[in-house]
Amino acid sequence: MYCSMPCAGQLEFINGGWCMNDEATPTYIDIIDQMTLGLRFLNDTFGIGARPLVAWHIDPFGHSREQASLFAQMGFDGFFFGRLDYQDKEKRQKEKNMEGVWRGSANLNPPSADLFTGVLPNGYNPPDGFCWDQLCADEPIVDDKNSREYNKEKFVSLFLETAKKQSKYYKTNHIIMTMGSDFQYENANVWFKNMDKLIKHVNEKQKDGSKVNVFYSTPSCYLQDLNKAKLTWSVKYDDFFPYADSAHSFWTGYFTSRPALKRYVRRSSALLQVCNQLEVLAGTQANKGPYGRAESTVLRQAMAVAQHHDAVTGTEKQHVANDYAWQLSRGWLACETVIKNALYNLSGNTDKLSICPLLNISLCSVTESEKQFRVMLYNPLGREIAWNVRVPVQGRAYTVANHAGKPLDSQVMPQFFLGLYHHGKSHKPSVNELVFQASAPPLGFSTYTVTSQKGNVARPSPPQRVQHQEVIVIQNEHLQLTFNGTTGLLSSMKNLDSGLFLPVVQNFYWYQGSKGNAENIQTSGAYIFRPNVSTPLPISPKAQLDVVKGRLVEEVRQTFSPWCQQVVRLYQGSRHAEFEWHVGSIPIVDHLGREIITRFDTPLRTKGLFLTDANGREMLTRRRNFRPTWKLNNSEPVAGNYYPITSTLAMKDEKAQVTLVTDRSQGGSSMKDGSLELMIHRRLLFDDFRGVGEALNETGANGQGLTIRGRHLLFLAPPDSSARLSRLAGELQLSEPQLVFGTLHKKSRHPYKDGEFSGLRVALPASVHVLSLSRWDAHTLLLRLELQFEKHDDRNLSRTVTINIARMFSTLDVESFKEMTLGANLRLKDLHRLSWDTVERENEHRSKAMQEPTDPSDMMVTLQPMQIRTFLVRTKAL
Repeated sequence: MYCSMPCAGQLEFINGGWCMNDEATPTYIDIIDQMTLGLRFLNDTFGIGARPLVAWHIDPFGHSREQASLFAQMGFDGFFFGRLDYQDKEKRQKEKNMEGVWRGSANLNPPSADLFTGVLPNGYNPPDGFCWDQLCADEPIVDDKNSREYNKEKFVSLFLETAKKQSKYYKTNHIIMTMGSDFQYENANVWFKNMDKLIKHVNEKQKDGSKVNVFYSTPSCYLQDLNKAKLTWSVKYDDFFPYADSAHSFWTGYFTSRPALKRYVRRSSALLQVCNQLEVLAGTQANKGPYGRAESTVLRQAMAVAQHHDAVTGTEKQHVANDYAWQLSRGWLACETVIKNALYNLSGNTDKLSICPLLNISLCSVTESEKQFRVMLYNPLGREIAWNVRVPVQGRAYTVANHAGKPLDSQVMPQFFLGLYHHGKSHKPSVNELVFQASAPPLGFSTYTVTSQKGNVARPSPPQRVQHQEVIVIQNEHLQLTFNGTTGLLSSMKNLDSGLFLPVVQNFYWYQGSKGNAENIQTSGAYIFRPNVSTPLPISPKAQLDVVKGRLVEEVRQTFSPWCQQVVRLYQGSRHAEFEWHVGSIPIVDHLGREIITRFDTPLRTKGLFLTDANGREMLTRRRNFRPTWKLNNSEPVAGNYYPITSTLAMKDEKAQVTLVTDRSQGGSSMKDGSLELMIHRRLLFDDFRGVGEALNETGANGQGLTIRGRHLLFLAPPDSSARLSRLAGELQLSEPQLVFGTLHKKSRHPYKDGEFSGLRVALPASVHVLSLSRWDAHTLLLRLELQFEKHDDRNLSRTVTINIARMFSTLDVESFKEMTLGANLRLKDLHRLSWDTVERENEHRSKAMQEPTDPSDMMVTLQPMQIRTFLVRTKAL
């Protein structure tokens, strides 16, 4: 419902909207995929006239700037949400700044990423006293004067008073009122019966001089009236993180909650991109073949459901989390069939293909049992990649050859995490791992043959136990890492290319989750992060060290406790250090909840500043204990400084930048200058009173606390070259290549007929990301291209790029294309968004290259920094 004053305005009941998750945890790839699926459903079901123009997020717990950018590019005119920090809301109400223009990008020229944004007055609830449903306690409106329960005048007076109070917070004579909430409209008849009475009797008061008019409407109509007001609106440049609803209740725990599910969603996203691409490149042969019938839709729908604001966030009940995982597993099975059918047809392969979904716990029946097997590496990126393959093996010596039969270097290493996982009684875990560096062409695959040897070839590199040496050094061509032999901790890092040297100490710590205290009963839980004290405790001040060195990789293996281990690696040719950590089962015998962090401490003079990504795209600068648009009174010094890290966390000074790239969404911060920390696991013993009704105490198949294995990439480089390294590595983390294994038949013990394949005629520039490539219909594919660097990231990679779509693909004949909005539900040339006057309008300008659609007769597409362009490309039958 929405209200306006005077009578020329309206009061409008709003009972519906377009809702999705805009929190920190989804990547921009998943947000775009989910929205495309939903918007296409609306077009197909109701027609283009049902295209939503306004979005709202009633329950998500914090709002990303990137979401505003994406929604603007999808063609939305406005966006309303319910939750924002209580201190922010108080200031906005005082200043009548509850609505304005949100500038979603620092790179795209206004207004292409501008989105009108409003804060709903009551969250997503009705005003006090006006809730009518099964779960509401408010009395119904009784307008029969002969009834002893007659209360019409009381309700009318209360409503007019509520409308007057609310109008003080908004700039126009139109105000919006949400009518409904969680689990409501179970009895819609009760709601509408009472709202009908309310509208009737409030409007009758106009005869007595009331200037309030009430009627049912929609968010779009409300937005139209705001636009007609022709006011000048403020501009917001930052985001709405972190979110707190009271002094000790920061909703920053969910950035890390359920880290296993977060990783599963991330891997499922990468698998879906591979599945989509192969459905295009292999055509209908991907959906039916020797491995059966299947399509990518199953995983696409499961991934869309997993973006719910109580799904990938980790704020659902355990049995619901199990159901999300089950739905994803069904999608995996379908996409595995698609991938195997496609590779069978593209490669001419006669092997029995399989995918090993349990490589994260070093399980793969093909590599562990076969004397000879093949490895196919599919690369979903538009550039050639190198990827370090690690697979469990039982043997001690192997040879590896590429698709042309050329032998490659390989290394056999004893497994470090052996025995730390519950494999079941029937499986004997492999004692070794085979490592080799594979490469794959853009949008394509390469094939490798692995053969077990009895001779003295590639014997396992034995670990060497370190006994209180002064220093331990591992290095490759680009980096050198030094460890303290007494403490076992990383002590320094050197970039050998630039000569940059930096002391770096890394260790694991834990915050004790609050049980509530005398000051406030708030606990730490699935939503809320509230540590007992601000200084975390080390899991151990020292680590036991083992060192393994070989031709391809050098690594230090650290044991901090029986439940916390880590391997720090330098692969040949790598420009980053890899930190693979293993945490769990977190002990709770002392009845304490623990929230585990990894922390990197350096002497960098960062002046309270650090950087975080927004949903895997643009970087935002954060300042400790500071908010850009309001004065923070921070009563939780740790939780109030935690931010979502979907992909990247960084800090820098004039000479050096330290960057961490994650393999899943996590919470992170810089709690002191020169320090970065990421929360990697949580095990808590109390509910936090936000709706889950359970403690965040996940257990595994063995009944013990859940064990998590993850990976961080650490970069040290001069600030002007850091983005080149971390963005390309981050792209590879978001869109991981897919390994497929082949069990050789007796007749196929030779390289495949087509052991290497690329779906592109030539590789794309490194700055260009093939964000989407999927089948739209029998003759059309959906293509999105992205220039993934910001304006000032890199001297070369931030430059404008032009791509010829007609000559892009090796297996497809492009006939024509049309440019669409980001959601692919409207021709870009048909997009007409509302225009808003802002306080900075005189400084804004439109960029024709950013705004105008490409001429379909011209197959050349130009990309600007951070720009995504979306096309429906018509080809001969897919």
